[in-house]
Amino acid sequence: MPSDSINTARNNPLEQLLLPIQPGDHVEGSPEARYTLVEYGDYECPACGSLFLTIRQLHAQFGDQVRLVFRHYPLSGAHPHAEQAAEAAEAAAAQNRFWEMHDLLFEHQDALRTKDLYKYSEQLGLDSTRFRSELKQRTYEDRVREDFRRGVANGVYGTPGLFINGIRHNGELDLDSILNKLKETE
Repeated sequence: MPSDSINTARNNPLEQLLLPIQPGDHVEGSPEARYTLVEYGDYECPACGSLFLTIRQLHAQFGDQVRLVFRHYPLSGAHPHAEQAAEAAEAAAAQNRFWEMHDLLFEHQDALRTKDLYKYSEQLGLDSTRFRSELKQRTYEDRVREDFRRGVANGVYGTPGLFINGIRHNGELDLDSILNKLKETE
């Protein structure tokens, strides 16, 4: 994309991240990182699973130059386990293990039933009684829905919704495409 196209994207509110990183966001990486990716994701979405692998490759290549922000965007109509999986990630976050649960959920996208989520909580050494209670009571339903509302406000209409350095990425999610977008946003 020519630089004037990037400037157009930066000046187009439909291509910009309208809601900057918030104190309650799940952030992995330094605020000084060269690249910031904000993902609106769904744990049951195959494309989000592919992006998860691509982001791992980016971390391997760029290390602490990459910062990831993850916001929940469960498409419950298409993915019946996505909402509860997001709530499980929040229950893990309440025990300071969000990213570990996040990774497990993406690594096991085909196993997101309640019994699977309980197993993951035990695998992570969480307080399982608390985790089960919070999941059953839907303690984090509002938190997940707030992320979803923020996605809608940012013009996200499907998953993954990805912003790279504040600019929406509508292209392919493979490593080469993301690397090209990173170069363009510098």
